Amino acid sequence: MASAVKDNAGKDVQDEAVQDTTAPAQQAPAKEARPGYGQLLRTPGAWAFLLPGFLARQPFAMLTFSILLLVQHTTGSYGTAGVVSAVTGVSMALFAPQSGKLADRFGQRAVLVPGVLVHAVAVAAMITLALSHAPLWALLVIAVPTGASTPQIGPMVRSRWAAKLTGTPLMPTSTAFESVTDEFTFVVGSVLATALCTGIHPAAGLVAEGVLTLGGGLLFAAQRRSQPPVHRAADSSAKRVSALSVPGLRVLIAGLFGIGTVFGGMQVSLTAFAEDIGQPGINGLLYGVFAAGNMLAGIVCGAISWKVGPRRRLLVGYALLTLLTTPLWAVSVAPLMGAVGLLVGLCIAPALITGYTLVDSLVPAAARTEAFTWLTGAVGLGQAAASTVAGLLADHFGPHAGFLVPLCGTGLALVVLAVFRGHLVPRAETLVVGRGVGHRSPATVD
Repeated sequence: MASAVKDNAGKDVQDEAVQDTTAPAQQAPAKEARPGYGQLLRTPGAWAFLLPGFLARQPFAMLTFSILLLVQHTTGSYGTAGVVSAVTGVSMALFAPQSGKLADRFGQRAVLVPGVLVHAVAVAAMITLALSHAPLWALLVIAVPTGASTPQIGPMVRSRWAAKLTGTPLMPTSTAFESVTDEFTFVVGSVLATALCTGIHPAAGLVAEGVLTLGGGLLFAAQRRSQPPVHRAADSSAKRVSALSVPGLRVLIAGLFGIGTVFGGMQVSLTAFAEDIGQPGINGLLYGVFAAGNMLAGIVCGAISWKVGPRRRLLVGYALLTLLTTPLWAVSVAPLMGAVGLLVGLCIAPALITGYTLVDSLVPAAARTEAFTWLTGAVGLGQAAASTVAGLLADHFGPHAGFLVPLCGTGLALVVLAVFRGHLVPRAETLVVGRGVGHRSPATVD
C-alpha cells in the first residue's frame, strides 16, 4: 500500500510504489501524485454500478418532496403534507441502518430485490390513497413501508468503492466523488419532482420516483461482480463491530441531522414562499438554485488540497450555515431569495464531505457501511422533522415562518459539534484521512 511522504519542499507526494520510476520523488508534480475524478472513473467495472446506482438513488431527493407536493395539493394543508412526508422520512431514517446491516450479512442483491418491489407497491398505494382523499391515518400507515423500503443505494455504492479501493490513494477521491454525486442527486431529483408535480400532474413526481427506484434498483442489484464480500453471522469479529459504539459517529449524526433540517425546511418553505408571491412554478427554480450551490461547492471542495483539519472545517462550515440561514425569513422577493439560497447551498457540501471523510478515520472498516447509512438516515430524519415543523409554521404563522427551521437546526448542530468536538479525533495517530481529491495525509487534530 502506497504511503504519503514529505519531499524537501514540504509537499505531500506518493512513494516510489506509485511514482514514475524515471523521475525522482522530489521532482514529481503534485498533480500526478494526486489521482482525481478522471482516474477514479477509469477504475475497471465502476460504470457498471455507477449508472444504475445514480438512477436508483433519486428517491432520497424525490420521495419526501413528491409526497409533500401531492398531499398538499389534495388536502390544501402544508401541515398535513409535512406530517405525511415526515413519517416517510423518519421511517426511511430508522430502517436505513438495518438495511445496511442486512446487506453486509446477506449481500446487497438479497436486500435490494425484495426492497424495491415492496417500495413500488407502497408508492402506488400512496398515490391511490392521496388522490382518493383518504383520511390522514391511512396516509400515515402507508407512509411507513414507503419510507422503510427506500433502497440505500448511496451507502451501497460507497461500500463498493471501499471494497475496490481501500488502501489505495483513490479511496479519498471516491469519498469526495460520492459527496458530489449526492449533491447532484439533490439538484436533479428536487427539480425533476417539482417540474413533474407542477407541470404535469401532482402525482407525476411520485410515479417517476417509483419507476426510477424499481428500474434502477434492479439494474444495480444485477451487478454482482462489484458487490462487496458478505460478512456471515459466523464471523464473530464482525458481530462485535457496532458503528454506534464510536462516539464520533454519534456526534456526526447530530451534525448531519442539522443539515437535514436545511433540506426539509427549504423544501417546504420555498414551496409556501412561491405560493405566497403568486408564482408557484418558480419553486422548482429556487430550490434548484439552492441545490446547484450544493453541487458546485462539492466539486470545488473535492478538488482542494486542504491545509485546515477536518474538525475545524466542520465547525467553520456550520458557523457559516447558521449565519447565512438567518436572513431567509425576512426575504420577500424571488431574486434575492435565490441569491441567499445559493449561498446557503454553497456551505452545505463542504460540511457533508467533511462528515463522510471523518468516518474513514473514526469508524472501523467492518462497520463503515452501517456508519454511512446512519449518516444518510440522519439527513433524512432531519429533513422529515423540518418538513413537519416548517409546514405547521407556514400554516399558522405565514410562509416565511418555516425558514426559521433551518436556522434553528444548524444552530443546534453547531453547538453539539463545538461541545463534543473532542470525539472527532481518531483513536490512533496512524490513521490517515482524505485531504482533497486523492490526497492522503496524517490525521490532524483540528
